[in-house]
Amino acid sequence: MAGLRERKKEQTRQRIAAVALRLFVERGFDAVTVNEIAEAAEVAKATLFAYFPTKESLALHGVGGDDLAGIVARRPAGLTLLAALRAHHRALAAGKLPEAELDALLARVRVIEDSPTLRNAANGLLYQQREALAQVLADEYGSTAAALMAAQIAASLLTLQEAYFRRLLAGASAKDAGRALSRDVELAFDLLEHGLNQAEGR
Repeated sequence: MAGLRERKKEQTRQRIAAVALRLFVERGFDAVTVNEIAEAAEVAKATLFAYFPTKESLALHGVGGDDLAGIVARRPAGLTLLAALRAHHRALAAGKLPEAELDALLARVRVIEDSPTLRNAANGLLYQQREALAQVLADEYGSTAAALMAAQIAASLLTLQEAYFRRLLAGASAKDAGRALSRDVELAFDLLEHGLNQAEGR
């Protein structure tokens, strides 16, 4: 019973998110109300807020970024933090999203780009991600070094994400964008590991 209940909850969550995205794409984030989303998804407003605490969280569903802190904290003994993060992002770049999921993701990116409110909310999520990573690193490296390391890592990964989406939005195929992302992942982590001297010597 517990498994069935969880599946139904996840189905409801996905239905609400899909309805919200459709309305945001059709009319823009700011023009759509939470009441309209709840009505279109055929759920009570209280039910909607049980799954998504804010209107912004509806639009940002699925684009909150990776759990960098968790990846680093859970890495096997003897594996460096950059090696763990590189391996994770290599796997992401090599993975293939189903076409329907990719279309929905790009639609969501367009909605975010068109709304200053959502861009600010997305930046807030990235800041939280960076702060969580810095906290994980602080015990090992000290607070100042951890903050600097987390900032560099987060900025590099954000740049990779932005470049990937720009290629897709410009019309690149998912295959070509994935190949370019794979190259960018290696470059980004080479620079993180070896610094700007490597870039100057390229």
